[in-house]
Amino acid sequence: MKNTDIAEYALESLMKAGAEKASCSVSRGRKDEFNVEANEFSLLRTVFDDALAMKAIKNCRKGVAVVNKLDRESIDQAVADCITLADAAEPDEAEDVAEKGENKEFDQRIGGPDMDSLFTRSKEFIEQIRDEYPKIVIEGMTSEFNSAQSVYVNSKGVRFGSEVEYYQSGSMFSAKEGEKSTSFNGCTAVLDSLAAPVIDSGMLRTLLEESVKSLESRMVEGKFIGKVIVTPACEDMIWQTLIQCFLADRPMVEGTSLWKDALGTVVADPKLTMRAAPCSPGIIAGERFTGDGYESRDADIISGGVLKSFALTLYGANKTGKPRAQNTAFGNIEVAAGDTPLREIIKGVDRGILLNRFSGASPGPGGEISGVAKNSFLIENGTVTDALTETMLSFNILDIIKNIPAISSERSSNGITTLPWCCFDGVTISGK
Repeated sequence: MKNTDIAEYALESLMKAGAEKASCSVSRGRKDEFNVEANEFSLLRTVFDDALAMKAIKNCRKGVAVVNKLDRESIDQAVADCITLADAAEPDEAEDVAEKGENKEFDQRIGGPDMDSLFTRSKEFIEQIRDEYPKIVIEGMTSEFNSAQSVYVNSKGVRFGSEVEYYQSGSMFSAKEGEKSTSFNGCTAVLDSLAAPVIDSGMLRTLLEESVKSLESRMVEGKFIGKVIVTPACEDMIWQTLIQCFLADRPMVEGTSLWKDALGTVVADPKLTMRAAPCSPGIIAGERFTGDGYESRDADIISGGVLKSFALTLYGANKTGKPRAQNTAFGNIEVAAGDTPLREIIKGVDRGILLNRFSGASPGPGGEISGVAKNSFLIENGTVTDALTETMLSFNILDIIKNIPAISSERSSNGITTLPWCCFDGVTISGK
């Protein structure tokens, strides 16, 4: 059966089995990939991924079932399981499915796979590493062509379909020289073309160069409060943390978010504008409809320092009474460029850190975070100097986003995010 036929059959079966509201989504994916380990090709494979997800609501009780077999017998069993789970669930009036809007089909295909070019670019990358960065060891690399077809339907008449294709390259590497070695680092890029070398995607060249420099590293002396320049490679330290810990369903529904009543108020430095932007030209294969049945649209989260939207699904919005987010692609973050070149930002730092990776726990409800700076460099008197090791950072994330001395005019895009270099002040930096 076609994806649409499967989804419609499952939806009809759920309604016949007693569901008052229901939704079904079907996806079929294919991945063709090359793998590299220790600078050598190790695997070529094709992976298929089929899935049917269904939700039934009955007397305000929700049941959910997911199967990876799309034959009639498997679907019938999943329908029965879904209804059984709904019957056993606790009632929750916030459960619902999306209202009908304009039904659409989205085509994000790029012309099918060119596996010869993908292999050539992957081989070229390995050779460039050997020639230009002989101290780098590729711990692992995956070069992929991904394609997927998906359909969403619900009992209120919503119908969405999508076809998407894209290349993805991900690598993990470290530098080695004799007995010395560095912490691993990595870079992933999503591409709609193989016109350019893989090594030129995102921040990959910069990260490779900095890994080599990190063979000679030291700890910071003492403890001080300084500035940290967060690079586009460190996307999860600030942007993802803000969304997951203060704007998403869980902290909002549980009432632990300090931003739960902050919509329309100033929460950050006026220089800061960030948005979830799956439809932006810089985002490849971005979400076109949400898992709960709405067309995805780009939306500001913070604009000029003002909180413009939460990251709530339909359920979270119903539960809290707050507005639903315009998309659920919270990994596709864009932060607006500033007006200061990166070199000038660095010149303005007396003592601080250029931060590429941060290893730390999620913040508590008050926003306090601590962790270790990884693949990072000391800035002294306006100059990037030594690579750092075992350097601790502690800060309050809700405080430092109100204290942004500068945002770079340059941005880096990897097909997933588009981010500048952002300088934050008031971070406690601790060494030996």
